[in-house]
Amino acid sequence: MNLDSANAVEIAAAVRDSKVSALEIIQATFKRIAARDKELNCFTAKIISSALEDAKIVDGRIERGENPGVLAGVPFAVKNLYDIAGITTLAGSKINVENPPATQDATAVAKLKQAGAILVGTLNMDEYAYGFVTENSHYGATRNPHDVTRVAGGSSGGSAAAVAAGLVPLTLGSDTNGSIRVPASLCGIFGLKPTYGRLSRGGVALFSSSFDHVGSFARSLQDISTVFDILQGEDERDPVCTKHHPVKTQDILSGENIDDLRIAIADDYFTKKADPQALEAVQKVADALETSKYVSIPEAHRARAAAYIITASEGANLHLDNLRERPQDFDPETRDRFIAGALIPSSWYIQAQRFRSWYQNKVKEIFANVDVIIAPTTPIPAPKIGQKTMILDGEEILVRPHLGLFTQPLSFIGLPVLSVPICNPNTLPVGIQLIAAPYNEIAIFRAAMVLEKRGIISVPVVGW
Repeated sequence: MNLDSANAVEIAAAVRDSKVSALEIIQATFKRIAARDKELNCFTAKIISSALEDAKIVDGRIERGENPGVLAGVPFAVKNLYDIAGITTLAGSKINVENPPATQDATAVAKLKQAGAILVGTLNMDEYAYGFVTENSHYGATRNPHDVTRVAGGSSGGSAAAVAAGLVPLTLGSDTNGSIRVPASLCGIFGLKPTYGRLSRGGVALFSSSFDHVGSFARSLQDISTVFDILQGEDERDPVCTKHHPVKTQDILSGENIDDLRIAIADDYFTKKADPQALEAVQKVADALETSKYVSIPEAHRARAAAYIITASEGANLHLDNLRERPQDFDPETRDRFIAGALIPSSWYIQAQRFRSWYQNKVKEIFANVDVIIAPTTPIPAPKIGQKTMILDGEEILVRPHLGLFTQPLSFIGLPVLSVPICNPNTLPVGIQLIAAPYNEIAIFRAAMVLEKRGIISVPVVGW
């Protein structure tokens, strides 16, 4: 088995069939990380001893004829804002180093372990999840495996780059304004932001509570749907994790009949500032899904502005004491944005929340007639590390805030979105968002299934 290119489901099947041991898988994973991560800078910590012990436990279950779990022996890693028992949760910060270690695993981490997956480390991110580039002043920039002079995206950059480079087949991230979808797009892999409240955030350091989602990265649709199925379920540790009936996406990942799905292309706002490669990718996906229907999402630009107001305000509020007492210990980019957020008048915040309710109702009307909407994930492929500006629609604009141009209006109202990779030879990858109404993840998985089977979306492991 080529572990560089094997997906999680394939690894688990081989382990269960005793074609390879979980211990061999984990030993090979750490060798791969040691060889490749020096340049990429995905990992902030490697959890070697416990991972090797967990692998032995999985192998022992197999020897005894016990069920080792659907992800038996599969290595995974998590953005370093997930609690891991015995390890201090950094959330990309210098300040958090002083905190005591977590006393228990985050709910999502615990569920993957229960399914037989083996945690091998924590991953780099923008400080406190506030950014789109993972150029962290404390822990360095994570580099894009497709071109190490370019950003991996953020804030879950380490999570995306580790999967794209084949260091691990699965990772967990978080998404507030696009922090899963942006790096998934730039690194050319699958990135899922489920419906707000669908998956538990228990044991996850929050950025903006009314926006934060947890989600995953993978190189295959089967892998990312398997993780989604495992992570569903109510959790008392997260008050917004709902009782909504879990769905099993594995039950629908067969066949290519989507005649009953109403699919449309987002126009207007979602086309004006996308570069030609992103627009070409949208058209490629639309042709494969046999749609020429367009829809306009009204006031998307105001939704993005309101999202900025709410997330900046809520994020700053979590860090007010440290902003006052030790501003020098923040990443300067994060500090300045939090200070700006702290100065936002409460009347602006209230008005942004009022607009949010109005916008939610307007988008709900669209989904009365459409099941899946197609839109670019990022306006451009990955920019250079340190690049400050980019040209979009003839206008020079800042890179850091505008990589989330097309993601923010969707997480603003908690819609489920899957970013799927469009990888072409000799070009950097770009992602396409498949968007559905709340709790209709099945629709986006069905559309993605067709794209994968027709060869429109593919995820080669990136060597360098």
